[in-house]
Amino acid sequence: MYSVFRNVLAGSLFASLATVAYLMAATPPDSSPADAQTQTTIPMGWLKFCRNEPKDCLQQNTRLTHIHLSSKSIAIINRVNRWVNSAIQPRSDQRQWGVEDLWSYPDNGEGDCEDYVLLKRRMLLEEDFPAPSLLITIVRNRKGEGHAILMVRTDRGDFVLDNLSDEMLPWSKADYHFIKRQSESNPNIWLKLKDAPDEEKIVTQ
Repeated sequence: MYSVFRNVLAGSLFASLATVAYLMAATPPDSSPADAQTQTTIPMGWLKFCRNEPKDCLQQNTRLTHIHLSSKSIAIINRVNRWVNSAIQPRSDQRQWGVEDLWSYPDNGEGDCEDYVLLKRRMLLEEDFPAPSLLITIVRNRKGEGHAILMVRTDRGDFVLDNLSDEMLPWSKADYHFIKRQSESNPNIWLKLKDAPDEEKIVTQ
């Protein structure tokens, strides 16, 4: 499914960058960095995903940890976010697989929040975005429910991609309580954000 998107992207990227006015309108405001230093527990969903997709969990050897936020990279990020949000139909793991929390690629066109995140991450990696700049992040919403989003680290701060929004938002503007995210140095190391507690078991929906 995502290969169709790549063909569309290749043919339409330059058309989407046609005017300076468009580029100015598409540029998000600067964000702040979401620094995290204290190591915490790894989500069980990620551990299970890595058993099924070990090649997608390898540590990446690259010096580049932040994306240069140019008009081209903004266009790609926005297109990936909006395409995945529209192409994948929301369906819980319980309804789809009969289990509480299963992280997997939504190759059948259905999935929940972490499945959207995994697909966006894979598609941006295939567009040569550096892996340390694409960090799976666990948050809680106002109801206290677990949720997964993709944090995109750039030279203008950190932004989030969310299946509940088509906008590329500065992370501090997202209405969530941030719990943990992957480390830039190794996707299998997870770090606490802000004043979050250590939460070994947090189910994303």
